[in-house]
Amino acid sequence: MTPPSPTPVAKTWLEAALGFLYPAWCQMCDAERATAEQGYVCARCRARPDAIRYVEPPYCERCGLPYAGDYALPFECGNCRTLDLCFSQARAAVVATDFMLDVIHRYKYHRALWFEPFLSELLLRQATPALAAEPWDLIVPVPLHPVRQRQREFNQAERLGARLSRACGIPLATGCVRRVAPTRTQTTLNRAQRAANVRGAFACRARAPLAGARVVVFDDVLTTGATTSACARALRASGAREVCVWTLARGL
Repeated sequence: MTPPSPTPVAKTWLEAALGFLYPAWCQMCDAERATAEQGYVCARCRARPDAIRYVEPPYCERCGLPYAGDYALPFECGNCRTLDLCFSQARAAVVATDFMLDVIHRYKYHRALWFEPFLSELLLRQATPALAAEPWDLIVPVPLHPVRQRQREFNQAERLGARLSRACGIPLATGCVRRVAPTRTQTTLNRAQRAANVRGAFACRARAPLAGARVVVFDDVLTTGATTSACARALRASGAREVCVWTLARGL
């Protein structure tokens, strides 16, 4: 179920509280003015060549890894040919530059929720038209294990996925998949370790409406695709006809 949007009164109070705690200055450079609507990321930081790089063709048709150069025909990268990926394709809004990873890290691990309008702006710019081009039945955010959810107090994939759901008109299904194993963080693991770490980590609920469904799995960052592929595997085992992946950022 998609979380309800804030009421106008609640939104006004929220903006007032953010304005008091975080005056209208960029939270990345602390030198330029930026508003709550901008996610407190100023125009100068946004314009930095090393900050925001939208994922544009050419990229691998399977995992969405961007490539430099001129590729006239669709192609699949060498890594995808050797991996057992359970999603049909993965796409991302932006490249996971150091700047973007810094913002996402603060958002996820330090509850810097004021960055959410900035992050969702980037996501919706790229994902909304792409998802509107085909019929999709559900958006499933990658779930956290209950222990991790209690530690963080929120699931970043669920929050950003809710914004994507509202923009695209595709229902958000937060209860379809649950994380049944308290896996280690993937950030310090290599490709093989990541795949082993999340093997069997997800399971679908018995009554999830998945039979014949075309499902969009959503997460914040895709690196090797191990986590989203493991989630897609559980969805397909429970009857999903097709699973694609969208993420905010794509690691290189």
